[in-house]
Amino acid sequence: MLGWLFIVVGIVSTAYHLLKNELDRRTVPIVLVGLIAVVAGVFLLRGARWARWLLLAWLVVHVVWSALNSLADAMPHVVLVVVVGYFLLGPPTSQYYQREQAE
Repeated sequence: MLGWLFIVVGIVSTAYHLLKNELDRRTVPIVLVGLIAVVAGVFLLRGARWARWLLLAWLVVHVVWSALNSLADAMPHVVLVVVVGYFLLGPPTSQYYQREQAE
């Protein structure tokens, strides 16, 4: 489920920023961040263990960017990191990724 969520978020974010802004040096990093979400989501669906860590790093970057604006902006992202982190690294998911290693 999280893989599909990040694929959708990455596609929508990328499309939004490409339609809203012209492609310049400010837009390119934003588009790359959206593409990272799509790639990580695809590999999460394929069972790649490293994709969990990439998604967590992606979320942490959002927390840092939000904190640069204000702590109030960062708080919802912190909660999101904790919740998504639990689902990516918690017991049921860990068993799924351990299954890949055993095969």
